[in-house]
Amino acid sequence: MSKFKRLSSGTMVGRNMVNKNVIGKKNVTRTMTKIVIGCGLSATLLISGCATQNIQAYQNTTPTLDMHEFFSGKIDGWGMFQGRNGEVKKRFYVDINATHEGDNVIVLDEKFSWADGSKSQRIWRLTEQSNGVWVGTAGDVIGEATGEVVGNTLHWNYVLALPVEDKTYQVDFDDWMYLINDGVMLNRSVMKKFGVELGSVTLSMHRKDPDTK
Repeated sequence: MSKFKRLSSGTMVGRNMVNKNVIGKKNVTRTMTKIVIGCGLSATLLISGCATQNIQAYQNTTPTLDMHEFFSGKIDGWGMFQGRNGEVKKRFYVDINATHEGDNVIVLDEKFSWADGSKSQRIWRLTEQSNGVWVGTAGDVIGEATGEVVGNTLHWNYVLALPVEDKTYQVDFDDWMYLINDGVMLNRSVMKKFGVELGSVTLSMHRKDPDTK
């Protein structure tokens, strides 16, 4: 779930130009560090960036993912946020209540409980299009999330507005969900900014037995 892109261009000429580039790099580094810390405090489920795999490779995988079937009722989720070096920064539990509006809209009410005692919430509206394509919206998602279901796999892309201190950064998410069996789905999201990987979220989702309170 890379190296910084250069934010300045032109030939370095003289000490002033060198100093400007050094200062610029320091500023970018400080900004990226803040975003990584913010992701650790605020990252949720939850996807743009360049995909490293082709979803069509999962065309013949089973069990086939039926979004309406899996995302129905109560779902438990356990996850963690890892920094670029793999260190676990945050752990969380998410209680998901999945309901349907008509035949093509799924509403996911996600309530997060973080290991540090903090709470957060996201409400997704997922709308089915055609040929396995889905569109999603949420309060802190910029524009729309776009996703596609092939075989047992859902691939999402979206841009999240991530608050860090007194600023908000737009962070790209590349999100892959894999249906393991009828009751278990595994999710891995990679977060990027300026094309640089900030970290990843791993989540295991388990559908609750309807008879379990």
